[in-house]
Amino acid sequence: MKQKMVMSALVAMSMVFAGAALAQGGYSPEQIQQMQHSHDRHDRHGERGAGPDHNFYRGDRLSAEYRNRQYVVDHWRAHHLSAPPRGYHWVQVGADYALVAVATGIIAQVLLSH
Repeated sequence: MKQKMVMSALVAMSMVFAGAALAQGGYSPEQIQQMQHSHDRHDRHGERGAGPDHNFYRGDRLSAEYRNRQYVVDHWRAHHLSAPPRGYHWVQVGADYALVAVATGIIAQVLLSH
């Protein structure tokens, strides 16, 4: 138990120091957060992402390729999806769906097909 706490503290400290080092390298706070999130995302075990390449996760920014109007699901009821909150829309990525913030492209939720 004590070893887990020590390891958790070391991981947390390394992320803080890595963020500080990246900030000194001229990266914006948003870029640093995306890089750290990308690292965290790859540490997930057994979790599949959405999309044909399974590389879209909650918190990621949807790639420009899928931010085109042709992928937006206007008839969400027909696809058995819930109503998107104001400022969001459903996007079909391959056989999966992502709830995406319209303004930023940040993925709020993913629904995977089985």
